[in-house]
Amino acid sequence: MKTLVPILGDQLTPTISALDGAAHADTIVLMMEVADETTYVRHHQQKLAYILSAMRHHAAHLRDLGWKIDYVALDDVDNSGSFTGEIGRAIERHLPDRIVVTEAGEWRVAAMIDAWETLFGIPVDIRADRRFVADHAEFDAWADGRKTLTMEFFYRDMRRKTGLLMDGNDPVGGRWNFDKDNRKPAKRDLMMPRPLRFDPDDTTRGVLALVADRFADHPGTLDGFAWGVTAADAARQADAFFAHALADFGAYEDAMLTGEPNLWHSILSPYLNSGLLDPLDLCRRAEAAYSAGRAPLNSVEGYIRQIIGWREFMRGVYWREGPAYVERNFLDHHRPLPDWYWTGETDMHCLAQAIGQTLETAHAHHIQRLMVTGNFALLIGTDPAAVHRWYLEIYLDAYEWVELPNTLGMSQFGDGGIVGTKPYISSGAYINRMSDYCGHCRYDVKQRVGENACPFNALYWDFLARHADKLGANPRLALPYRNWAKQPDAERRATRAQAAAFLTSLDADGAAG
Repeated sequence: MKTLVPILGDQLTPTISALDGAAHADTIVLMMEVADETTYVRHHQQKLAYILSAMRHHAAHLRDLGWKIDYVALDDVDNSGSFTGEIGRAIERHLPDRIVVTEAGEWRVAAMIDAWETLFGIPVDIRADRRFVADHAEFDAWADGRKTLTMEFFYRDMRRKTGLLMDGNDPVGGRWNFDKDNRKPAKRDLMMPRPLRFDPDDTTRGVLALVADRFADHPGTLDGFAWGVTAADAARQADAFFAHALADFGAYEDAMLTGEPNLWHSILSPYLNSGLLDPLDLCRRAEAAYSAGRAPLNSVEGYIRQIIGWREFMRGVYWREGPAYVERNFLDHHRPLPDWYWTGETDMHCLAQAIGQTLETAHAHHIQRLMVTGNFALLIGTDPAAVHRWYLEIYLDAYEWVELPNTLGMSQFGDGGIVGTKPYISSGAYINRMSDYCGHCRYDVKQRVGENACPFNALYWDFLARHADKLGANPRLALPYRNWAKQPDAERRATRAQAAAFLTSLDADGAAG
C-alpha cells in the first residue's frame, strides 16, 4: 500500500507518529513550503528563515535515514501556495492509496486536514501527536466539571503521571512549586552564560537570501542570524544550558538587565516547539541534574513546570476552547498597538530593550513578554487580538496553540480568567525591582504624575479604576483596590488625568491597526 506522509514545519521529529509502522519502500514523505503559511501573518524574518532552513535540514536527515522525500520549496515554479494544493499535486505525482498525517497543532491547519479525505477521495489517517504528555481527551477529562482551570493542579497531575520530581506520591522537597524562590534581580556578571551561536551553512544562507528577497517588508532583521537549524544544533544548545545555566535559571528567571537578552534562560523553546527537541527528555535531564547535585531544586522544578505545566496547559486550553477563543475580549479593549512595537523607538527604556532585542533576534524571555510588552499593552487597553497577532508574528517560538492562550489569556486577560486568575499588571515598581532598566530611562520610576513620571505608574492605577466593575471583586486584586480607595480624591484625579494625557499623546503619535 503506497502511503503519502505529509510532515509539517512544526513536526521536525524523526519519530513523528505519522511514520509509525511505515515501510521505506512504500512511503513518500511530503514536505511543503507554501506561501499561505509564510504570510497569514507577517512573521519575523528570522522566524521564517529558521523554519524554512530547519525544514530543509530535516528533509536531508530523513533522506539519510532512508525515507523517500518529496520536497516542495517555496520558490518552486509550480508551487500552489497552500497545503491542500500541494497535497493535490502530490497525489497526482504519486497516486497513493492513503494519506497518514500527525494531527496539526493549530485549528486552521486541522480544518484543512479534516477536509482532505472528502476532497481527494482517499483515506486519511490522522494520528495523535505523541510529543505531548497529555492528549486532548485527557486534558478535557481533567477540565470537565471544574469551575476554574487552575494550571497548578493540572501541573501536579502531570508530575504524578510522569513521575518527575516525585518521591512516591509526594513531591520531592515537600512542595510542588518553588516559585517564591525564583524572584531574584540579577547583577552584572562577567561569568554569565551565553547561548551558543551557529554560523549559517550553505542551506541556511540560501534560505536567508530567499527570505530577504521575498519578505523584506516583514518585521525584524536577518542580520546576525545565529539560530541552530538541526536536531544536532538544538542538542548542543541544550547541552550548554544544562552545563552552564540551569543551576541559576530558577533564581533569576524573572530578572532583566540592559543589554543582556538571555541571562540564564535556555533559549530552547524554538527547538522544542518545532520538534527538534523532546520535552520529556529535557525534563528528565533537568531532574538528573538535581539528583546529581548539579542544580538546585528551585531551578529544576521551575524549568520542569514551564514544560509539563504551562506548555501542556496552554495546549489543552487552546484545543478545548476552540476557534472562537481568539475573539474573547473580556475587558472590552480596542486600542491598536503603538507603531513603535514594530520599531522599538520609544523613550521607555524597558520597552525599547524588550522590543529592540525581539526585532534583532525574534526572541525575548517570558518576563519581558509578560511584564513589559504585555503589561504595557494591557494597561493602555489594546485589543487583545492585536496583541496576539503581534506576538504570533514577532517571536520565533510562537505557534498559535501555545502563543494564543499565553497572550490573549494570560497576558491580556481577554478570556476573563480561564488561563490566569487575575490580570498580570504592575506599575513601574515591579520592573524596577526585577531589572536595571529604570536606571537607564528618561522617566522617573518613583513619580506617578508630572512630565517625567514613569507612564506605567499612572496607567496601572487608571487600569484598576477603569475596570473596577469587572475586577473589583477579584480576591487577588483586593489589596491594590483597597490602596486605591485610600488615596485622596485629588491624588486619584491627578493620576487619572496623567494617564488620560498619556493615552491621548499615544494616540496622536499614531498606532498600527
